[in-house]
Amino acid sequence: MKLPFFLARRFVAAETLKGALPVLRGLRGRGLRTTVDLLGEYVRDRDVAAQARDMYLDLARQLAAERARDGIDANISVKLSMLGQKIDESFCLDNLSRLLDAAQEHDLFVRLDMEGSDVTESTLAIFEEVFPRYRPHVGIVLQAYLHRTAGDVERMCELAAPVRLCKGAYREPPSKAHQDMKVIRSRFVDYMRLLLADGNYPGIATHDDALIAATLDFARERDIPADRYEFQMLYGIRPDTQAQLAADGYGMRVYVPYGSAWVPYFSRRLRERRENVWFVLRNFFRR
Repeated sequence: MKLPFFLARRFVAAETLKGALPVLRGLRGRGLRTTVDLLGEYVRDRDVAAQARDMYLDLARQLAAERARDGIDANISVKLSMLGQKIDESFCLDNLSRLLDAAQEHDLFVRLDMEGSDVTESTLAIFEEVFPRYRPHVGIVLQAYLHRTAGDVERMCELAAPVRLCKGAYREPPSKAHQDMKVIRSRFVDYMRLLLADGNYPGIATHDDALIAATLDFARERDIPADRYEFQMLYGIRPDTQAQLAADGYGMRVYVPYGSAWVPYFSRRLRERRENVWFVLRNFFRR
């Protein structure tokens, strides 16, 4: 059964790129930067992965055209499992390289999203393989709740790789990830400080007031200017806070997903925050 898209409209811009472009323009009008993600993950069919690659190539062309016309500052986010990572890593690497060639041609930035811990090592290995060739055009995501992340943060600082730091949204066992939110927040702050002090333009991806305040406090203490980092948040969550941070002079990038494969993404958003569930329930029968 296909669920009706209006259930996810709060968190997903549209089911097509054509439908998502007006959302990007609207965010640009509010002074917000964007990262665009074609939804999909854990593809196990080569034809589907190749189709996803071609859709991403079209996305790169469209974003370049939007920037030329309206000045939209939009990055691309991609999950490697959508490009065939679980089929054949060399096939995935070829698909990713074609996307990064397009990013290089159009002067765009591509962020390799992080997924479940079953592909963390593979994702980082592929990133390290492409980074030397596409250095200005590719970055990575690290998740604060994973036990391994301390070492990964240090490694990315050594490489001067652009990192988006987030808490982590996938269900992971205690052997792989911290389960207590106080511990996760503490680790997030530790990694944020390392990335702001020693990293390369980190994206601090959080909706948590305490973590936003900790970031601003640390930046002030170390005299780290606002143009050395940016905040990142999800489309549909805390839009007023997003606008306020931008108005206060901080870089604020909104992660904007689109596409028909929105159910897994939407489900994770509901699991993350109780108020997201209530929002959907309150609006289910509204006309």
